[in-house]
Amino acid sequence: MELKREVFGNARRGEKIFLYTLRNDHGITIKITNYGGIITSIKTPDKNGEKANIVLGFKSLEDYLTDSYIENCPCFGCITGRYANRIAKGKFSIGATEYTLPINNGKNCLHGGITGFDKVIWVPKKVEKPDLVGVELKYRSLHMEEGFPGNLDVTVTYTLNHKNELHIDYKAVTDRETVVNLTNHTYFNLSEHDGDILGHTLFIPAKTKTVNDEELIPTGAIADVAGTPFDFTTPSSIGSRIAALPDGYDLNFVLDNPGKKLVKAALLSEESSGRTVEVFTTEPGIQLYTGFYIPKIKGENSEIFNRYSGLALETQHYPDSPNHPEFPTTLLKPGETFKSKTIYKFGTK
Repeated sequence: MELKREVFGNARRGEKIFLYTLRNDHGITIKITNYGGIITSIKTPDKNGEKANIVLGFKSLEDYLTDSYIENCPCFGCITGRYANRIAKGKFSIGATEYTLPINNGKNCLHGGITGFDKVIWVPKKVEKPDLVGVELKYRSLHMEEGFPGNLDVTVTYTLNHKNELHIDYKAVTDRETVVNLTNHTYFNLSEHDGDILGHTLFIPAKTKTVNDEELIPTGAIADVAGTPFDFTTPSSIGSRIAALPDGYDLNFVLDNPGKKLVKAALLSEESSGRTVEVFTTEPGIQLYTGFYIPKIKGENSEIFNRYSGLALETQHYPDSPNHPEFPTTLLKPGETFKSKTIYKFGTK
């Protein structure tokens, strides 16, 4: 196992930002920065042992700070919060108190607002043990930051082990009632960015999904996926039915996980490279987003990212849960601890 830290650059106010490189003995190398908790690179071997980056990201911090990148908000590899995904009309209530959030996605609030967790500087700490290496990231989100109540202390820990697993452990505590929904927004392309992800094969065991309105806000209904383009209970290629969807896939699948256990949420594979990524989570849902709105932008090795260049598998609570008491709750109270785990397991077939 190997863990290395280097300077990644300076943030807009001059703060020094670091890049951590995690490497195991099987050819897995992961790079993470404490700016936004961004996973900038994941290199894995293909079926022939050739290693390449399988996620969308950049080589320099400056690329994540450009106005064009921030305005288009593709959220490459970052931690999203306080509330990942959408909150309708930027409003929710706790008891008799209504809270108003920034509107940054149509009429709604997306991924925590204008300055979500993807754009803040986290306090990093190395994690080194005989069988794993990683980085622990801490951030205090102050009361009413982006409109959310409570001082929220968040810890996100990334660790890589000898089983070729990237563990992401989330923890948060608050001093007032608030809502919390945290995820990671890494985009995968297992063919090393050689074209789009339409030929990738995806398995998601979910038999149902939340139903969205035209602004991707859940109506409250839960629908069966059988017989629809959303049925991945049998492994299917991403592109096989995507033509029926004007903006590609961007929806929340309902996982069979009422006990908050660690369950398999997805398996992504790509035939030419033989690479696979298995996803396990304690969350009740997983959002599939196939990157329809990824802007035309130059990547780590000067490759051009664009529509369908990568797909995200975001483990999460359901979108707009604070406005749907019938959904699993995202309410966090003082004295409670929010905990969540997601594992990405890398392999070949």
